[in-house]
Amino acid sequence: MITGIGETEYSRDSGRSTTRLCVEAVLAAADDAGIRPRDIDGIVPFPGGPSAEDLVSTLGLPDVTFTAVPHLGGASTVAGLHLAALAVAAGAARNVVVFVARNGKSGTRIDQRVRTLAGQQFRTELEFVHGFSTPAQWYSMICRRHMHEYGTGRAALAEVALTMRANAQKHPGAQMYGKPMTEADYLGSRLIADPYLLFDCCLESDGAGAVVVSAADRGPDTPHRPISVLAAAEGHPDSPDDLCGRRDLFNTGLGKAAPRAFAAAGLTPADVDIAMIYDCFTFEVIHQLEEAGFCPRGQGGAFVLDGNIRSTGSLPVNPHGGLLSHAHIAGMNHLIEAVRQLRGAAGDRQIPGAHVAAVTGWGDLGDGALAILADQPTP
Repeated sequence: MITGIGETEYSRDSGRSTTRLCVEAVLAAADDAGIRPRDIDGIVPFPGGPSAEDLVSTLGLPDVTFTAVPHLGGASTVAGLHLAALAVAAGAARNVVVFVARNGKSGTRIDQRVRTLAGQQFRTELEFVHGFSTPAQWYSMICRRHMHEYGTGRAALAEVALTMRANAQKHPGAQMYGKPMTEADYLGSRLIADPYLLFDCCLESDGAGAVVVSAADRGPDTPHRPISVLAAAEGHPDSPDDLCGRRDLFNTGLGKAAPRAFAAAGLTPADVDIAMIYDCFTFEVIHQLEEAGFCPRGQGGAFVLDGNIRSTGSLPVNPHGGLLSHAHIAGMNHLIEAVRQLRGAAGDRQIPGAHVAAVTGWGDLGDGALAILADQPTP
């Protein structure tokens, strides 16, 4: 179960090292969980940032019995939650902290992170030579294919962008708080990689977030309502380090992970009250809604145009504003928002009747993960 959450502010320039950001978020999460830092005995860092050793030495943790690092890009947050839950269930640790800390705007920006992706032979020999060198270009190809096969239009992408921006206006901690966006603003933003415009693309952010996953017998001792991790699963696309050579661009790791997670939880997508979808680009909300089973493949555009993902819709998505308008901390802010919603502690953006939440992760070239959380062990 998740017993604690913590985060820093999100900005374009934190003015602090990633280790400092990590420590701030982890201390906040430990305090929220009602434990001392020394009670942390498991650590799951996000790849490419501060390590478990950094946290052990900085906080002086006396006896860490479990560490692991998932390597699924942006899906690593949800995959990390899965690892933490497994470790606690197996008795390998009692309080595992999962964290993300990055200076994604002032430090290592997206063009630098691309160089750490797997399959660099595909990048350098097949893609870079044709000017195909950024995530926006790669993922725009998936979006364009969906438009070709299913008739998905610009209006559906706009609906996602506008919904995320509207949600962020209810979250004072969102980077886009106080910056409402109109349809004209969206359509007037510059072209990045056809069909993606500027506001189809996620933010680059500095900041950190953390969650504490604890043994079930700690439930009565926690300051806040513990949130159950009913199930979590990860999956990988065919040829996970290559996008251009895939026979089916829509077949991602999420499409494999979601059925496993729902089966393990004994639930179906229809049982989910709110969804935190990894919105690195607007189309990826549509794509992941389909692959997670919330609507049939090819109908994601119509699903969002019908208003289903709005805060008043049948499946509110990212009430905090998501990667597009809240912050890009590799989805850790999505996980934190899910906990707040299930605690009933989200303030003006609280979704009534939120008891079951789904959180997706999307990484690199299609790695996927899904976690199903609930405010009770058996919803």
